[in-house]
Amino acid sequence: MAVYTDVSPAELEAFLSGYDVGTLTSFHGIAEGVENSNFLVQTTRGSYILTLYEKRVNRDDLPFFIGLMEHLAARGLSCPQPVAQRSGAVLSEIAGRPAAMVTFLPGVSVRRPTAEHCAELGRGLAQLHLAGADFALRRANNLSVAGWRPLFEAADGEADGVAPGLAGAIEAELATLEASWPQGLPSGVIHADLFPDNAFFLDEKLSGIIDFYFACTDFLAYDVAVCLNAWCFEQDGSYNVTKGRALLSGYEAVRPLSAAEKAALPRLARGAALRFLLTRLVDWLNVPEGALVRPKDPLEYLKKLRFHQAVDSAQDYGLAS
Repeated sequence: MAVYTDVSPAELEAFLSGYDVGTLTSFHGIAEGVENSNFLVQTTRGSYILTLYEKRVNRDDLPFFIGLMEHLAARGLSCPQPVAQRSGAVLSEIAGRPAAMVTFLPGVSVRRPTAEHCAELGRGLAQLHLAGADFALRRANNLSVAGWRPLFEAADGEADGVAPGLAGAIEAELATLEASWPQGLPSGVIHADLFPDNAFFLDEKLSGIIDFYFACTDFLAYDVAVCLNAWCFEQDGSYNVTKGRALLSGYEAVRPLSAAEKAALPRLARGAALRFLLTRLVDWLNVPEGALVRPKDPLEYLKKLRFHQAVDSAQDYGLAS
């Protein structure tokens, strides 16, 4: 989440007049994340999240995102629900951007996940994958292996200005993954961005999953690899195998990984690390002037990539043999 587009109180009051949510009492921008503009909106009827979809989001993808949240909630997953206007529409426009409001979920995100949090997250991720199995819509993952080289090119030769030798390191990894990306693994709906700030907890239990605006159709095990990267490394860049074991055990308690998925996990983890290295690099180099956004350090994911490059098997992540 972030804020790139400002909204005035008058604009927001006019926007809310189309909804049966009461009158505006307060609102403020949410600075976390990098993708869309987000606001916490409080009215006389409750709290909501207003999202303005920025240029990286394709308007044609919005029915997928909105429909997915409705689908998952109908199958018992705790996630935000789109709020319909009086007309019945869930998509609208404000400040020149397509926009939607969703319900506010209770809970807090954790900045330093424990092994218990990781186990909860693993179970929740597997439940998401099972709940999405019969979702009718599909959306290609445009940030998978075919999309990484264009991202690298979008850095426009500036990578070495972020860190000496970074361009060469990315180029070498791109070539390796393009030549050896896994094929034929079990696929379905994945979240693709399930970082700690996109999961809420109450009393140490997972209470909800938010921010589905990278969700797509891809390998389910790739989603696991994203979470290993996001949840199981310490601040000094070291991998915490206890957290990895907890996350993987939690996942497999709900949906066991196949032998092929286990064998592919190190390669998928490398790809996930490269994906976030590249998107963070592009965002680091292209923060709009005046945007309320905190760009995230791309070099964090270079350290993680180096770890994955030295991994021999999924057992190194804590997977039971």
